[in-house]
Amino acid sequence: MTAPDSTSLNPLAHPGLDRAADERLIPDLLESAKSDAGSRVLVVVGDSAPLAAADALLWLTPSDVPGGAEWAFLGRGDDGAALLGAVFASQDDELFVAPAGWAGLRTVGALLSARDAGAFVEALSLGRWLIDAPFCPACGTRTVLGDAGWSRRCPNCGRQHFPRTDPAVIVAITSAEDPDLLLLGSNALWGADRFSCFAGFVEAGESLEAAVRREVAEESGVDVGTVTYRGSQAWPYPRSLMVGFLAESRDDAAARADGEEIAAIRWFTRDEIGKALVGDGDVVLPGRASIAHRLIADWHAERG
Repeated sequence: MTAPDSTSLNPLAHPGLDRAADERLIPDLLESAKSDAGSRVLVVVGDSAPLAAADALLWLTPSDVPGGAEWAFLGRGDDGAALLGAVFASQDDELFVAPAGWAGLRTVGALLSARDAGAFVEALSLGRWLIDAPFCPACGTRTVLGDAGWSRRCPNCGRQHFPRTDPAVIVAITSAEDPDLLLLGSNALWGADRFSCFAGFVEAGESLEAAVRREVAEESGVDVGTVTYRGSQAWPYPRSLMVGFLAESRDDAAARADGEEIAAIRWFTRDEIGKALVGDGDVVLPGRASIAHRLIADWHAERG
């Protein structure tokens, strides 16, 4: 089994926009773009962005952005215009009225164009770092932004810091005994009817494959054999890279919930998964914006 091609990528895994990373070293790039009326700005407050329509982000001109934002250069549009992010910490009230309201990435990500989805993921991932990490982790001094919002330099100790990405694995477990069975788990923090793939952060000094085997064993009690890469996506909660796999169980009967993080596990038939994917039945699966949904949906389609 090979990884899916780009036509079947998860909505948040597409390249999105041209990040024009080589331009970040241009002196005063950000200030120049902010003063250009042709630039377009995506505002992010917490994990929400304004919508022009149910399936489209609202892009502002720089002069229309309220004060107090952390700014970053996101890249270039197809017309060459600078695309900027202006991020704010979470707040109770809407920053301004948007034509179609405000929505979080989990809610609207699967509906957006590749450019809008890519921009939202980029702005949210980078924005969380801009908001949450203003001080040098080595000496505690407030840092100075550089590289158009993509780095911080400490004026005291001279260290340079960059946005952090934490790799995590996410795994759907197939049965070696019956190709029409898929094992999913229900997190202790969710409702009892919601099931998804098993996931966890990669530990220091650990490979992705080793993380898959460890996380699956810890959460489900299952020892897996074949591990197959299926794709990845950025997931800015808080700043993760989710790396998706299918893993084949060596012993279906060994499956059991850990009772702490995972409250219940269940082997689902292909027919049960098919019904759940269309919202029929008593099981809730992950939303379409997540790679968990893609892992499950791809497995169902291939087994069909």
